[in-house]
Amino acid sequence: MTNRAHLLALDQGTSSSRSIVFDAGGRIVAIAQREFRQIYPQPGWVEHDPKEIWASQLATAREALAKAGLSAAQIAAIGITNQRETTMLWDRRSGEPIHNAIVWQDRRAEPTCAALRERGLEPTFRAKTGLILDAYFSGTKLKWLLDHVSGARAAAQRGELAFGTIDSWLMWMLTGGTDDSARQRAVHATDVSNASRTLLLNVHDNAWDDELLGLLEIPREVLPSVHPSSHVYGHTRAELLGAPVPIGGVAGDQQSALFGQACFKAGLAKNTYGTGCFLLMHTGERFQTSTNGLITTSAAQPSATPEFALEGSVFIGGAVVQWLRDSLRAIRASGEVQALAESVPDSGGVMFVPAFTGLGAPYWNAAARGAIVGLTRGSTVAHIARAALESIAFQSAALLAAMSRDAVAAGAAPVAELRVDGGACVNDLLMQFQADLLGIPVVRPQVIETTALGAAYLAGLACGLYRNLDELAAQWRVERTFHPTMARARAAELMANWEHAVRQAVAS
Repeated sequence: MTNRAHLLALDQGTSSSRSIVFDAGGRIVAIAQREFRQIYPQPGWVEHDPKEIWASQLATAREALAKAGLSAAQIAAIGITNQRETTMLWDRRSGEPIHNAIVWQDRRAEPTCAALRERGLEPTFRAKTGLILDAYFSGTKLKWLLDHVSGARAAAQRGELAFGTIDSWLMWMLTGGTDDSARQRAVHATDVSNASRTLLLNVHDNAWDDELLGLLEIPREVLPSVHPSSHVYGHTRAELLGAPVPIGGVAGDQQSALFGQACFKAGLAKNTYGTGCFLLMHTGERFQTSTNGLITTSAAQPSATPEFALEGSVFIGGAVVQWLRDSLRAIRASGEVQALAESVPDSGGVMFVPAFTGLGAPYWNAAARGAIVGLTRGSTVAHIARAALESIAFQSAALLAAMSRDAVAAGAAPVAELRVDGGACVNDLLMQFQADLLGIPVVRPQVIETTALGAAYLAGLACGLYRNLDELAAQWRVERTFHPTMARARAAELMANWEHAVRQAVAS
């Protein structure tokens, strides 16, 4: 092992920037984190200041290295993972953003999506990108910027502007930035997992698609180059961290977590329990269109060979605990929820559907609203707290059932175990209930920071720190496995009760 035996992961999220130093064994050495502003110009709009993102990410990188007691010269490579779909345009000459970043949650591009759907174009986008036509994705956000920022479209057509998701912005700043002498070395690139979320990439050949660019009126001149997720993109400017460091890995956060969970083969699945929940199942080199409310996305790819995953998202996961704390005031701190929920043997028939912002996959009902059903005179706040926790598991179970139906329809085996990560996966009550509903083992790894770990692993592959995927798979270590103990008939009864509650939330 050389003295470059550590990896630095830049984990740029929706509400904070983090940096984590890992050793070659995938163990955490140091973590630094900084939050940044959320900007809400009007209802339904969400923005970030790109300069704040950059400043917070650079600061955490320096802080993590200092905490680890390491110099940049001891870092083998940097991996970048990022909030997906958040969209930016900046000036190639000055390096200055021409507008705030439009965040993935932002809905301002919905009229564009509605117009495309009205023209019957959704099947075209779905066949080429695996995505539905929704304002969630980057391409329609980019069109809005070109249409609404004065002079942007003309400047883009002259090749003066650069489009990127947050990974591209960080790469540009790390390699060139706004410094006149360094900007000519700036790298304008992205990886296939981020590019696959734009509605502009044909995921079958990992190339920008002229027909899709035409439909969204996007000039090819603004686009970054697309590379595998494990690839040496360039080197950081020496003055930023103290020495040049290769950027060797890039992946969108959920695909990065799938990679960090060592889900390298078809049939392996992970669920990230965060503010929402994101469940991905690797489908190998098979592009599979879901008939059960899921989307198809490019997985993080260590080579030029396209690889895919089915994905489903739950809008309100761990955020339901925040609601208990901040709105219902049932608890003072999020960590208290397990004790409150465990103070009763079950939910007493209470079902909580946290459709505060509608329902995501597999239901896709934007009009649904939150509902608590099954209340009696004997119901207490503890029953509601338990039902709230269980709602996270119910929603995830509905997702996995949809994935298993898709897998069986494609002639594959259903998911045999679920690997879990994210903040809420430390809740033992939730994980046991999840296993009981699913009827398969729920496996929690020793390192639950799998989003950052995936980016680090991709970087380590690119720089030669790791030989192959088998070496990485051997490093994945189990902290605890939750085995199902509930009778399958009881689990089926509970899921039927959940679906009944969902129908009431939709009807309301």
